Formats: sequence, structure tokens, C-alpha cells
Amino acid sequence: MEGFNFTNASHNNISDPDGIKINLSRMDVVACIIISIGLCLTPVAIYAVCSLVRKNHVAPIYVINLLISDLIQFCCLIVVVAEEEKSMTYEIGFYLYDVGLMASVGFMVCVALERYLVIARPLWYSFKRAIKTPAVVCVVVWVLPVFISSTFWINENVYDIICATYLLLPLPLLIFFLGGSSRALSASRVSSDEKRRIVGILVLVLLIYTLLFMPTVIWQLGVSNDSSADLSFLFVQLSPLADLFLYVFMRKGTIDKLLASVCCCRMDSNVSSRMDSNNICSSSV
Repeated sequence: MEGFNFTNASHNNISDPDGIKINLSRMDVVACIIISIGLCLTPVAIYAVCSLVRKNHVAPIYVINLLISDLIQFCCLIVVVAEEEKSMTYEIGFYLYDVGLMASVGFMVCVALERYLVIARPLWYSFKRAIKTPAVVCVVVWVLPVFISSTFWINENVYDIICATYLLLPLPLLIFFLGGSSRALSASRVSSDEKRRIVGILVLVLLIYTLLFMPTVIWQLGVSNDSSADLSFLFVQLSPLADLFLYVFMRKGTIDKLLASVCCCRMDSNVSSRMDSNNICSSSV
């Protein structure tokens, strides 16, 4: 199996336009470093997020599934690096890697949607926040990548079209969730600290998708050439590590103080500028 196409192309030797083969052995070294860090931190993050789960608390459920999909990617990367190409284990590793990668994109959208509903649709969210609803959503998000990845064995062209569509859909959704949440902030009854955490999560999810997944989408659509496949694959490998920051934004304490200090600095600068302007006016008088 070719994986997301870019995965297999990125892992193999790639020829540049002049026909010179590029040795990508350094990609394996980078992959090993990413795997080592991810396998150490992701289980710890999953345990820490599980401690946040409370009755009718939906957000950690999506984040836990997101981290599990990241853990699957790390394990499959071990297979990709260790096994010989075209072997059955190698093919299965890429298949599961695709499933984990697409599932992570789906759960990123779920996290952003849930945070958007907390601010923009609090009444609807309160009514639909029962544990049954997110459980059904999680099953759908897991089953859909399995079905999409299986289409590769039927028709590769259909698989490419479906994957490109699947990867492009989150972009307008994430932008809409962030914009809608920003507009609804003033009317929301959520506490200021919670508002900052929600906006921080939405911004972080959008940044992760834009910086780490969009190069892959561009490559998948054929806008860029094959020589950029290794760079796209590198960005995708880094995405599970970036997801770990979601736990930081969900915790009360450090991130609240950081965001509050940023806001205070901006307010202090505005006050000082006003005082300076008043002093100038008084001295001129």
C-alpha cells in the first residue's frame, strides 16, 4: 500500500528533475527521534487527560482519542522504518498509519467543534453533552478512516480523490469555528479564564492543521512536485507531537497565567501610551 502516496514517496529514494537520487536516510533518523519522544510523552499525556474526565465532560474524550490516534502513528512509524519495503508488514504498517492520521484530523475537528459549541451554542451543547453522543461520534471518526483507507485496494484514483477531499474539509470548518467563537465571546457567560483556554485551543488546532497538514494537502493535490514529499512527510510526522500541547491548553493554571500576562501587558502598554499622550498635551498647554 502506498499510504497517503506522500508517505511512501517520502520514505523511498526520490529523484530530482536532473535524475540525481537523493538519499533520505536522514529521514529515518528524524523519524526515530520523533518516535522516541512521542512514545515517551503520549502515554503520559493520555493518562493526564484521563484524569480530567468528569461526568458530562466531553472535551477530554475527543482529546484522548486524538492522542490514541497519535500513538498508533508512532507505532506504525516503527514498522515503516524497520521493515523492508513492499513486505506485508510494511504494507499493513502504512495502512494503519493512514487510519491513525486521518482519525487524528477528524478528532481535531471534533475538539474544535466542541469548544465552539461551548461558547456559541451553550444551550444546545448542554442538551447534547451526554456521554452517548461523543461515543457515537468517536465510533464514526474511527470507522470512516478505515473505510477510506480500504478504498485504496479497490481503486487508487478514487482513493486519492477521497483523501484529498477528506484532508481539505477541516480547513473551512476550523476557520468557521474560530471566527464564530470570537464573535460570540462577548455574549458568552463562560468565565474569562475558560474563554482564553477555548480560544487558545481553537487557535492551536488551526495552526497545527495549517502548518503541518496543509503541505501534505498541497502535495496530495499535485500542486507541488515529488521533491517536496520528504518535507511534507516530515511535517506530518511532527503533528502528533504538536497535539500534545492541547493538554497544556486544557489545564488550568500555567496557560491561564501566561495568557493573562499577555493581556495585562497589552493593557499596560495602552495605559502608558494614553498617559504619555496626556502628558504631552498638558505640557503643550
